[in-house]
Amino acid sequence: MQLRLDALEAHLAKGLAGLYVVYGDEHLLAQEACDRIRATARAAGFTDRSVFTVERGFDWSSLLGASQSMSLFGDRQLVELRIPSGKPGKEGADALKALAAAVNDDVLTMVTLPRLDAATQKSAWFTALADAGVALKIDPVERAQLPNWVGQRLAAQGQRVAAGEEGRRALAFIAERVEGNLLAAHQEIQKLGLLYPAGSLSFDQVQDAVLNVARYDVFKLNEAMLAGDVGRLSRMLDGLRGEGEAAVLVLWAVVEEVRTLLRIKRGVEAGKPLAMLVRENRVWGPRERLIGPALSRVTEGALEKALALAAKLDRQVKGLSGGTRGNHRNDPPPDPWDGLFELAMTVASPKTLAVPPLRPRSAATAAPSRRPV
Repeated sequence: MQLRLDALEAHLAKGLAGLYVVYGDEHLLAQEACDRIRATARAAGFTDRSVFTVERGFDWSSLLGASQSMSLFGDRQLVELRIPSGKPGKEGADALKALAAAVNDDVLTMVTLPRLDAATQKSAWFTALADAGVALKIDPVERAQLPNWVGQRLAAQGQRVAAGEEGRRALAFIAERVEGNLLAAHQEIQKLGLLYPAGSLSFDQVQDAVLNVARYDVFKLNEAMLAGDVGRLSRMLDGLRGEGEAAVLVLWAVVEEVRTLLRIKRGVEAGKPLAMLVRENRVWGPRERLIGPALSRVTEGALEKALALAAKLDRQVKGLSGGTRGNHRNDPPPDPWDGLFELAMTVASPKTLAVPPLRPRSAATAAPSRRPV
């Protein structure tokens, strides 16, 4: 049985299943879900706990033995199996199918896995586990959902942001500072609970307390570009640079998005349905919702010019050309990171490119930033 994370509490209130599979890369939410299952199991008498971590040479027979045996003290057992790679191998797949087929009311099994691709979710071993118990998929909190998530977490500890625009600014401020780092968001929310009493929080209180602990993902850069969010785009580029990300990888990610847009743009102009083109070009998730507005902003000619600029940037970031800007407008700026911003702006805000833009920098981002340790 597949179960949504927000339905876990109601499910546990009705009683425990014999087997749980928790999978996903959002570590905070996965940890919290596992903690809730453990707490419910302890309350139900599963007081003896065994933990197995699958590594090279793992003895699968020891897991099967533990899942089929009684505790020495007669207690009910919680058996946890952690598979960090998400790939149990052939022997492991057979063992997991045997585990799913085994029925033991005195043993509760919890299997934890990272994010799984579609093929793995359709594999025989995963299907057997999901059919025998409860499969709990931990989806990441998308950037657009993060302010609401922060608000819900504050409410859970008896706090809330001020009403109106000030409150929206406060939530947006927290979301910007913790982007991509949900564990840090959790810590900052807890810190607000320690610093201030229950009740309303002002923007100044939030600003004074919350650190910049964002983790920037090069593949999330495309979402800011498609959304036309110039401020976020600039912050992410500065953050990636400060974290030591390779400019060539950032260039590759931006160019792939430009190429995808150009293919879809040409397909639409040839009369093909947008929905079909989106599927053909493997545009999923938040990008699928953002692709339409982005297409309406850019022309085919602008995308072609962007690819010409990208070719010059490619030579620059690989050290094959000089760092001075020529008289031609498509020559890259001396700083390749400014060139990357200019390239991304062809999609994010093409109207500003009548004059090549200078990347906006706040006092906090004027110099390359470093992720706090």
